[in-house]
Amino acid sequence: MSPALRALFVEYAADHQHPTNRLLHKFGVPLITFHILAMLDWVRLLPLGDTGLHLSLAWPFAAAVLAWYLRLDARLALGMAVFGVACLLLAPFTPAWLVVAIAVVAWAGQLVGHGVYEKRSPSLTRNFLQILVGPLFVLALLTGRLRGQALDAPAPAV
Repeated sequence: MSPALRALFVEYAADHQHPTNRLLHKFGVPLITFHILAMLDWVRLLPLGDTGLHLSLAWPFAAAVLAWYLRLDARLALGMAVFGVACLLLAPFTPAWLVVAIAVVAWAGQLVGHGVYEKRSPSLTRNFLQILVGPLFVLALLTGRLRGQALDAPAPAV
């Protein structure tokens, strides 16, 4: 794990200590990632010939985020690429009402996790970049990449 990613994870972990909040994030963060990409898919940039398909804002956004993830950790970036492509392929076929419902439920879960269980504001209120760290953190938790990592220690200087 790169020192930069470790520092971001230490910051993120500090605001996500309660087990129920972490559980809510394991479900909510992937749903939020999907809804953001799905909503960005609504912004069409150019048609792809006569196929009925289009290039949307979601694709360059996902590519830029993936490039940043690659600088932080190639293995986690690969996992995020697989998940991101799945979201991008599913997004055009997901009804708008369902995308909005997913957004409402997922964000409500995050607010409950922080307000009721964590009793502290989300990391992204102090560092908006943490909205991109959340998916990596959850993936690291789910894949065991954080097992044995002491994230309560001060982050090394970057």
